[in-house]
Amino acid sequence: MNQPAVVVEDLWKKFRRGERLDALRDAIPALGRRLLRGAHPADHLGAEEFWALRDVTFAVEPGEALGVIGPNGAGKSTLLKLLTRILRPTRGTCVVRGRTGALIEVAAGFHPDLTGRENVFLQGAIMGMARHEIAAKLDAIVDFAGTGAFLETPIKRYSSGMNARLGFAIAAHLDPDVLLIDEALAVGDLAFQERCYQRMNLFKRDGVAIVFVSHNLSAVATLCDRVAVFVDGSIRTIDRPDRAFEAYAAQIAHRSETGPGGSGTLTITNEAGEPVTSVNAGDEIIVRASMYVPATAGTVSSGIRIRRVETGEVAYLTTSPSVGCAPVVVGQAGPLDVEWRIKANLSRGHYYIEVVVFETAQRQVLMSITAPQIAINEHESEVGSTYVAARCAVEYEAVHDAAPLTRGATPLVAVNP
Repeated sequence: MNQPAVVVEDLWKKFRRGERLDALRDAIPALGRRLLRGAHPADHLGAEEFWALRDVTFAVEPGEALGVIGPNGAGKSTLLKLLTRILRPTRGTCVVRGRTGALIEVAAGFHPDLTGRENVFLQGAIMGMARHEIAAKLDAIVDFAGTGAFLETPIKRYSSGMNARLGFAIAAHLDPDVLLIDEALAVGDLAFQERCYQRMNLFKRDGVAIVFVSHNLSAVATLCDRVAVFVDGSIRTIDRPDRAFEAYAAQIAHRSETGPGGSGTLTITNEAGEPVTSVNAGDEIIVRASMYVPATAGTVSSGIRIRRVETGEVAYLTTSPSVGCAPVVVGQAGPLDVEWRIKANLSRGHYYIEVVVFETAQRQVLMSITAPQIAINEHESEVGSTYVAARCAVEYEAVHDAAPLTRGATPLVAVNP
C-alpha cells in the first residue's frame, strides 16, 4: 500500500514580532535578553510572539492535488516554507517523501547577479538534480519558460513574470514526486498560467502529489481534488472544492466593509423585502445602502459592483447616471440612502455586492460599502459568468435511400432557441 506523499501532523509554528537582527551588534544583546528571560516552552507564547500555524494536520496521497486557500495572513505560505524545510516547526512534524519541486516565491533560490543559464543550474542543484541531468533538460526548461533570448542576462534584469516562468519551468522538469506551488504563478501571463495548469494536471495523472496555494479559486477548483481552508493559522475545513468554497465564503461573510471613510449599512432583500443570502439565478434583488457621507461642494452619484468570490472577477459594474438616475446635490455632511434593483442574471457561485457614492464630476469615491456574500443557485450553465436562461430544441429527420455521407457533409439538424 502506498504511503501518503505529504504528511503533516499537529504542526505549530510561532514567530516573534518586531525582531530584526541585521548585524552582530544587534544579535548579541538580543541573545543576552533571551538568556535573562529564560527559554519559553514550545507551547507557550512570549509577549512579542504569535502563532502563525496552530494544530495543522492533513495528508496528500500520490496523484492527489490539495488546494490551500484563505485570507492573507492565514498561514498558507508559512506552511509551504515548512514543507520545503526553509523553516523548522515549533512543534509537530511535516514529512515530504520523494523528490520535491517547489515554487514558493518569485526568484526564490535565484542569485540576482547570475545569468538565467547559471541560475537554472543553481536552482536545479538546490532541488536535487545532478549537473548532467540539468544540462540534458536545459533546452526544454528554457523553451517552456520562454526566456531563451535572455538566457545570458543576469536575473536581476528579469521581470517578476520572467522569474516565475523560469522558476516553474525548472520545477516542472525536475520529475518530482511532490510539487509545492505558491501564488507566485499569479504574476505570469494568462497563456503561461494555462500551460502551468496543464502541466500540473499531467503531474497528477502520473502520480505526483501537489500542494497548491492560491487566491484563484477557479484554478483551485479545476486542479484540486480537495481544498483546505485556512483561517488564523488553523484549518477550518478540508473538503471537496465546492463545499470548501462555501465554507470559506461563510468565514468571511460577516466581513461587511465600509470605506474610505464614514459609516453605513447595506442590506440585500427579495421583492417581498425579506433579507436573503441565497437566490435563484434571474431573481430580482433589492440592494439598499444607508450611508453618512462627508460634505462636498457638488453633486454625488452611486455605483454598484458585483464581484465573484471564486475568481475575484467583476461580473457587473454600473453607475446611477448610466441607468438614468440624476445626481444628488450634497452641501454638507449627512445621511444618504441608495437603492438598487437588479436582476441576478449570474451563473451559480458566490458574489460580493459593493455600493459606492462618488463625486459626480471628478468620480472621486466618497463612500463605499461591501455586503456579505450572496449565493446564486442554478444548475443549467456549465461554464461562464452570466445566466441567460438558454433553451434548446433539436430535431432530426431520417433521409431514406440517401447516398452515404461523404467527408465534409453535414447531418440534418435543426436548432430552435
